[in-house]
Amino acid sequence: MDDKWEIYQDKAGEWRWRRTASNGKIVGASTEGYKNKSDCEKNARRNGWKG
Repeated sequence: MDDKWEIYQDKAGEWRWRRTASNGKIVGASTEGYKNKSDCEKNARRNGWKG
């Protein structure tokens, strides 16, 4: 799997993650923003991110 994972801050300053497939399509994303980056990373791990 060559999916690309991105952890970023949104316009509100909250942390989110996004998973993009090798064809450029988004195949997963956080459904909420997190105040702490570590909480966002924990959620991404539960969804398959190897970190």
